[in-house]
Amino acid sequence: MATRDAGDPARDDRANYDYHSDSVARTGLVSDLVTLVDGEVRFDEYSRQLYATDASAYEVTPIGVVFPTSTDDVASVMEYCADREIPVLPRGGGTSLAGQSVNEAVVLDFTRHMVDLLDFDPEAETARAQSGIVLGELNRALAEEGLKFAPDPAWRDKSALGGAIGNNSTGSHSLKYGKTDAYIEECEVVLADGTVTRFGDVTLDELREGAGDDSLEGRIYAEVLRIVEEERDAVAEVFPQLKRNVSGYNLDRLVEEAEEGHVNLARLLAGSEGTLAIVTEATVSLEPIPETKAMALLTYGSLNDAMEDVAPILDHDPSAVEVLDNVLISLAEDTEEFRDVVEMLPDGTDSVLLVEFYATDDEDGREKVSKLRDDREGVRALSAMEAHDEDERARFWKLRKSGLPILLSRTTDAKHISFIEDSAVPPENLPEYVADFQQVLEDNDTFASVYAHAGPGCLHVRPLVNTKSPAGVNQMESIADAVTDLVVEYGGSVSGEHGDGRARTQWNHKLYGDHVWEVFRDLKTAFDPDWLLNPGQVCGDVDMTENLRFDPGYEFDSGFAPTLNWENENGFEGMVELCHGCGGCRGGQETTGGVMCPTYRAADEEITSTRGRANMLRQAMSGSLSDEEQFDVEFMHEVMDLCIGCKGCAKDCPSEVDMAKLKAEVEHEYHERHGASLRDRIFGNIDRLSSLGSAFAPVSNWATELPGARFVAEKVLGIASERSLPTFHRETLEDWFEERGTRVSEEEATRRVLLFPDTYTNHNHPEAGKAAIRVLEAADVHVRIPSGVAGSGRPAHSKGLLDTAREQAETNVDALSSFVRDGWDVVVVEPSDAVMFQSDYLDLLPTDESSGSSSGQYTEPRSADPEAGGLRTEAERLAANTYGICEYLDAFDLDLPLSGEGSLTYHGHCHQKATKKDGHAVTVLRTAGYEVDALDSGCCGMAGSFGYEAEHYSMSKAVGSILFEQVEESDGGEVVAPGASCRTQLGDWQGEEPPHPIQKVDEALR
Repeated sequence: MATRDAGDPARDDRANYDYHSDSVARTGLVSDLVTLVDGEVRFDEYSRQLYATDASAYEVTPIGVVFPTSTDDVASVMEYCADREIPVLPRGGGTSLAGQSVNEAVVLDFTRHMVDLLDFDPEAETARAQSGIVLGELNRALAEEGLKFAPDPAWRDKSALGGAIGNNSTGSHSLKYGKTDAYIEECEVVLADGTVTRFGDVTLDELREGAGDDSLEGRIYAEVLRIVEEERDAVAEVFPQLKRNVSGYNLDRLVEEAEEGHVNLARLLAGSEGTLAIVTEATVSLEPIPETKAMALLTYGSLNDAMEDVAPILDHDPSAVEVLDNVLISLAEDTEEFRDVVEMLPDGTDSVLLVEFYATDDEDGREKVSKLRDDREGVRALSAMEAHDEDERARFWKLRKSGLPILLSRTTDAKHISFIEDSAVPPENLPEYVADFQQVLEDNDTFASVYAHAGPGCLHVRPLVNTKSPAGVNQMESIADAVTDLVVEYGGSVSGEHGDGRARTQWNHKLYGDHVWEVFRDLKTAFDPDWLLNPGQVCGDVDMTENLRFDPGYEFDSGFAPTLNWENENGFEGMVELCHGCGGCRGGQETTGGVMCPTYRAADEEITSTRGRANMLRQAMSGSLSDEEQFDVEFMHEVMDLCIGCKGCAKDCPSEVDMAKLKAEVEHEYHERHGASLRDRIFGNIDRLSSLGSAFAPVSNWATELPGARFVAEKVLGIASERSLPTFHRETLEDWFEERGTRVSEEEATRRVLLFPDTYTNHNHPEAGKAAIRVLEAADVHVRIPSGVAGSGRPAHSKGLLDTAREQAETNVDALSSFVRDGWDVVVVEPSDAVMFQSDYLDLLPTDESSGSSSGQYTEPRSADPEAGGLRTEAERLAANTYGICEYLDAFDLDLPLSGEGSLTYHGHCHQKATKKDGHAVTVLRTAGYEVDALDSGCCGMAGSFGYEAEHYSMSKAVGSILFEQVEESDGGEVVAPGASCRTQLGDWQGEEPPHPIQKVDEALR
């Protein structure tokens, strides 16, 4: 055992054994912990790598991970580790921005099992919950009684209650609600020696009585009593007077409460980042949900003018005042998603302030906004726009929230990283502070945007820094040092929201001075004598330039040449490194909606999240995993296999990490090294099998129903015996159309369409294709089914058979491009096939400047037509003129005689959602006369061949169960879904496949 000097504890010591590198020591640790806890104990390499990062710029590989099921589990782990001087780190959602949730320690992840709301008293307006409960889930339960946990951090749908306490979190509405500490009534905690106790409100007399006990709890009481009696003046002198300060320990609230003759020890834990005690459950007070809100969007000619207006705006008692500067406004204008919001701003707008008011009713809200607009002496905005209904307010907030996704989408080595992004000063000092801050950035040869919480003086500023270079690391520290000086000068805090962690701990010494710094360290020692709880943070020895995820020693080597086009900066490497760890992929559908990430929602496993996969892929490509592991069977099975290619991350992830594309690239390389399985080749070429199935129907359908057939299919090919297999039609859609012919002549038509015969529609469900043709013809569209085409390439692409997908893409571009140049449109019934044309072909096919395609085929123009370009130009033209069937009807507002009746429940396809094309079907169905409940649903879980594969069947059903529950809760009627996979999954569940939306439009024609 290491020895310590009680007067000068070696606070950064570790145990004799290095559990980080000594596998033998870890093995013994695992075997011991397994016998002590009911929860899972994971010390394998993959689990450790998954918990090495959070949402910050830092990376530290932990000793291992434990998923406790109860306070008893936590106490057992803590007691065991205390006896052996092994550090312990409590962790919530891993959304911390300062690096406080990564450490060389045993990580306790509370978000798997300890997630319950234990008690809710609406009359007392209190709730008691375990620390792993996600704030969004907590508030969803409380909303039934019109109450909420008031602090609203931006990632509340992924952030845990324990994390909110650890960071002393707040959010956009801190002007009304302050920080988390104001709402903590009591906490159940595990102390550094494994003792379980409760901290809450105690009188000073009770504190003195407890201080006489020689236990660890008694020593804590004694040190707290000493601080309130001896250090109150020192604390009052150096602590900044502002709403936003989460730097250091929460001593200002402690001594303030002591003036009233009592203290709440639970509130002392707020902002302690797990360094004082481990919170296992908390009782919190609640606030009523406001009746309604009103907003004003104020525009300014300069950021300085906006900053000058913040203080006078506060006189109007707003609930939030948010700022967005010209950097983000100009970036938002360049993006399709936010362009329409920016265009509403008047000419000459450089910066905006978004001001929100809580109101008792609409009239009250309008009156508050009107008073703000009339205050021309105090408020000097160039213009003001109002928003009162929910949709308009959401539009204003959309502009404000555009900032982070844009900043985090850089794939360059230089990134907008968080290290001084939430320093705060009193609002009246903002103009001078911002001007000086910008000068610091200029002096350090970089820039940043300014956005977020102007009202309480907490601005988010993320400088563009390349920490892969020594110069960038020096630049990072130089900026932080200078900004800390500014914060001290203007009476502010180095952290107004996101905590100390690895980024800001070292600056607390400068902020608070020598004396209070030592008070912090004495308090830490009283709670944690051996400094085992999240060591190094708040008042420890962490250095902001150490343990960076990307540092000068970082190297990226994928070991292969990418096959797909990666047109982002830094290409494949840039996409692999893009995930910044915010945990957006860990959101639950109940609170966040959207597509991402379906397998995480079903499995609740970090490795099944986009963040988990991205982290593991980066580790593999940067040498943290051995060369042998990069593409071995275990890596593909554990890391990449359960990505179902829904593309949701490309839309829902703030950084737009495209994991589906990454998986296709990596799976292709795996096949190059190890070969593709028979099943992969069959599913990847399902169009050929389907042709045979139709040719031999109905015999091919009978064969699958023979006794033992499914058993053989599972044993030989790994196809789940529980699945009903597709039915083949002897008369394909192509056969039907060839015999029937077109009903609208080309000369009389308003438009001309090539209806692409996708595999499923052609062979398995031709009725959807027939309906599409009838509807198009009813709108006077001339329809043909093209000849000479191949399958779309979607099945091959989804199995990583990129050479096959490329060959099919080239065939289709060649067959269709001359028609497109002649003004024809291409329409596809199956959504995933439509997206293949619209998006994935551009990834598969080379640019015209390339020397040749990856398959060694042509790039020259394919005809003598002077308008023809190279292969890529033709593919781009084809992409621009390809539509899903409902997208086409909506885009061209085709005149149709429709009289549909009844209500429908609509489940959209994840690929269409990811490419923002999903709303067309809903519009068309409503135009047709139906009432439509459009589910905010994710992937159905079938995902092409995924749901047919035996080893994936249970996961497929688990993902599907989320959709099934939404369908059951829907007020709509008959279910409709455009995706073939979705209809299969829903059909297996409800006994009959639902129709394609175009079939309901076809019915409405009749």
